[in-house]
Amino acid sequence: MAVRYADFKDVDITSFDVLVVGSGFAGSVIAREMAERGEKRVLIIEKRSHIGGNMYDSYDDAGILIHNYGPHIFHTNDKRAFDYVCRFTEWRDYQHEVLSNWYGTYMPVPFNKNSMRIVFGPEKAQKYIEKLIDTFGDERKVTINELRSQDDADLAEIADFVYKNVFLYYTQKQWGLTPEEVDPSVTARVPVFISEDNRYFQDAYQGMPAHGYTPLFENMLDHENITVCLDTEAESVFELVFESRAEDAPLQSIRVKDVDFTNPIIYTGPLDELFLSRFGRLPYRSLDFDFETLEQEVYQPCGTVNYTVTEDFTRITEFKYLTGQQSPRTTIMREYSKVYEDPMTQTPYYAIINDENNAHYQRYKSLTDHLPNFYALGRLAEYRYYNMDVIIGRALALADELLK
Repeated sequence: MAVRYADFKDVDITSFDVLVVGSGFAGSVIAREMAERGEKRVLIIEKRSHIGGNMYDSYDDAGILIHNYGPHIFHTNDKRAFDYVCRFTEWRDYQHEVLSNWYGTYMPVPFNKNSMRIVFGPEKAQKYIEKLIDTFGDERKVTINELRSQDDADLAEIADFVYKNVFLYYTQKQWGLTPEEVDPSVTARVPVFISEDNRYFQDAYQGMPAHGYTPLFENMLDHENITVCLDTEAESVFELVFESRAEDAPLQSIRVKDVDFTNPIIYTGPLDELFLSRFGRLPYRSLDFDFETLEQEVYQPCGTVNYTVTEDFTRITEFKYLTGQQSPRTTIMREYSKVYEDPMTQTPYYAIINDENNAHYQRYKSLTDHLPNFYALGRLAEYRYYNMDVIIGRALALADELLK
């Protein structure tokens, strides 16, 4: 068996019980649940020419399995989410480690006890480590803001170093903002870890799909009740019917192929683009990727190296560490963060979360609040910074709600 693809022009929309926009984790999980557990006929429309969303991976000309839209490492403490994806793939045990290139010296990220010894030397580092443990406890993650708020000269020195050499320039490159302008939920993702554990994640379940993410999605969408239409944009096939001509008038219905589609519509794309940016474009950060294949077995000491004080790119990923492939050649990817300006040529990756942008998003969301069969789901549709496991959990929870 295989994924059932169709051309949208040949689809009879009245034969489907559920319409899903997007085939990343949000769309694929909800589609599988509605098709399998709910025995519903599900149509997925996907604007790209492939399934899997940003998790899509493929083999490059050198035979290296690359992540086309940036590295994705699965990690979670949510057993339900992990058990769910285990249905569709075997897993390769992979514990992700990240190093910071600090003027040519490598140190672990998050900044931890081992990083401190590299920066301050063993004697001074031990003094600082003991003070950190006395203040916060051992094996704790402390945000840069927590550390900077302490009235202690030694902790201030640690905070100052981390702020200037790990956090400041990298944040400016990644977000195009000063650290003070970045939402605390984002800054909390760059902690100081009072530990000797060099892993980037400490979650109970970690790993990589043994054969890649694309086969995982192919298995998930391989169901007789699921049909997928590629190269199909929602805004080109949806006719939005509003309650009035007022700019903020809510949706009354969504018509597809001249039919009011009253069954569930699960939308996982950018909400502003569905409404053709009538209130202006929601701010996102996009990414450019520079892939390079090298005639050497390895390029760097681990899968990801962050450039926190030099270079105009944010990080380099070497995919063979992630996939476990053996090859005399290797492929690396430099990652550049950019302003999201053109939906025709760019991909929105990260919502820029702050009060103003949240209010901007809510203006779009209010257009859908009166439409009982419309559900916004996922990073883009909800304008949130979710990890993969959270999206899977939210999709399962929505399926529970729709099928209870």
